[in-house]
Amino acid sequence: MSHSNETEASKTTSTAMQVIGRFVAAAVVLAITAFFTPGFTINSIWTLALSAIVLTAIDYLIVKFTGLHASPFGKGFVGFALAAITLYVTQFFVAGYSISWIAAIIGALIYGVVDYFIPGNQEM
Repeated sequence: MSHSNETEASKTTSTAMQVIGRFVAAAVVLAITAFFTPGFTINSIWTLALSAIVLTAIDYLIVKFTGLHASPFGKGFVGFALAAITLYVTQFFVAGYSISWIAAIIGALIYGVVDYFIPGNQEM
């Protein structure tokens, strides 16, 4: 019985660490993307944190309902389009986050390249 409790506790800790890791990786990727994308601004660290949460939530919902991951690489044009749309739509949920359509397209490219090289942004 105690082995089962330990296993359950380690799964919970592992899942929590995965969520935290994904959040941190998403925030880093988003910050780098905003820095290198003209027309894409994030006003503060709190806006960045909230944006990372919103982007992760939107991506989760897209995966949950469609089975498609909003990643510019690995899913071809559909993943690229979903990434651009996700970056663009986030501005309607987060104050201090601003992006144009063109910046969303450029940002999806940059996000994909940076996301490819940042470790830890794996599926749960």
